Amino acid sequence: MPDVRAVIGSLLERRKDPVVVQTVRATVAATLAYAVAVRLSSEPAPLTAPLTALLVVQVTLYSTLTTGIRRVNSVVVGVLIAIGFSSVVGLSWWSLGLIILASLTIGQFVRVDEFVNEVAISAMLVLGVTRLASQAWDRVLETLIGAGVGLMFNFLFAPPVWLDTAAESIEDLARRTRHLLLSIAEELGTAVPVARAAVRLHEARQLDQAIAEVDAALRQAEDSLRLNPRITEGLLSRLVLRTGLDTLEICVVVVRVLARSLTDLAKRREQDEPLFPAEVALALEELLTHIGAALVSFAVLVTTPVSSSADEAETRLAAELAAAWNSREKAAQMLLRRVQEHPHAWQLHGSLLAEVDRILDELDLEHRSRRLMEELDRASRAQHERFTRLGRLRRFARGEQLGRRS
Repeated sequence: MPDVRAVIGSLLERRKDPVVVQTVRATVAATLAYAVAVRLSSEPAPLTAPLTALLVVQVTLYSTLTTGIRRVNSVVVGVLIAIGFSSVVGLSWWSLGLIILASLTIGQFVRVDEFVNEVAISAMLVLGVTRLASQAWDRVLETLIGAGVGLMFNFLFAPPVWLDTAAESIEDLARRTRHLLLSIAEELGTAVPVARAAVRLHEARQLDQAIAEVDAALRQAEDSLRLNPRITEGLLSRLVLRTGLDTLEICVVVVRVLARSLTDLAKRREQDEPLFPAEVALALEELLTHIGAALVSFAVLVTTPVSSSADEAETRLAAELAAAWNSREKAAQMLLRRVQEHPHAWQLHGSLLAEVDRILDELDLEHRSRRLMEELDRASRAQHERFTRLGRLRRFARGEQLGRRS
C-alpha cells in the first residue's frame, strides 16, 4: 500500500506536467475518435481517425486548431492526387515513385508544414487499394472524424494555460544567471587559473543554450493564450513575458562577454597574482551581487500578475538597481585609479564597466516600460491592419453579391 500511495502521490504532483497532460489527452481523444469512426466509416478498422486525433490534439487549443487544419488539408490533397493518377495510370514501381514525387512537391505549396509526408502517404494508401473511390473518401471521412473529435475534445475540456510553466522557466534562467555572477564575484580577489576562468565562460555559454528551452516554454504559453475564452488580456500577458525574456537574453549574452573579459584578464596575470586587488575585488563583488539580485527581481516582476505582488517586485527591483549603480560608481573610481597605476589592462577594465552598464540599462524600469509600450503599439497596429483587410474582403464580397442580384 505505501508503494501505491507513493505512485498516486507522484502522479498527482505531475498532473500539471505538459508531458503527462498531453499523454492523457491524446489517449482519450484517439480512443473516442476510433469509437466514432467505427460507427460512421465503412472500413473494418478505421485507424486513420485515431491517428489524426493523436496528431491533432496538442497541448494548447490554438495549436490543436492549426494542426487539425493542416492535417485535413494534407489528407485531402493526397487523396485528390491519387484519384487523378488512378484515372491515368495503375500501380507500378514507376507510378509509385512518380506519385511520391508529385505529392511531396505539391505538399510544399499547400502549407501543410510538418504534414508534407502525409500527402504522399495518403496518396500511396489510396492508390494501392482496389475500391479506389470508396477507400479514398473513407480516408477523408476518417480524417475529418479524427480532427473533429480532437477539436471538440479541446473545446469541451479546455487545455490548461501554461503561463506558470513559462514563468518558472524565466525565473529559473534568472536565478542560474545570478548563481553564475556570484561564483564569478567570489573569485575576483583570488589568483584564478585560466582553466577555472574558462569553466565560468563555459557555464555562461550553457546559459545561452538554456534560453532556447525557455523560449520553447514561452511559445507554448503564448499558444495557450490564443483562442482561449478564459483569458481576457492574452495579448498583454504574451508581450510582458516575451519582452521580459528578450531582456534576460540580452543580459545573459552580456554576462557571457563579461566572463570572456575576465578569462582574458586571467591570461594577463601572473600565476599567483589575483585578478584584482582586495579593495577593488570587494567593490566588484558587491556590484555583481546587486546585479544578480536585480536580475531575479526583474524576472519576478515580469512573471507576476498586475497586483500588489507586482508592485512589491518593482520596488525590490528599483532598490537593487539603485544599489547596483552606487556600487558601479564606487568600483569605477577604484578601477580608474588602478588603470592609472597599471595602464596595460585598461581595455579589459573599460569593457568590464561597459558590460555592467549594458545590463543595468536593460533592467531599467523606464527602459522596460518604453519597450513594452512599443511592442503594444506594434501589436495594435498589426491587429488593426488585419481587421482592415478583413473588412475590405467583406465589403468586396457584399459588392459581388449585390452585383449578381442586380
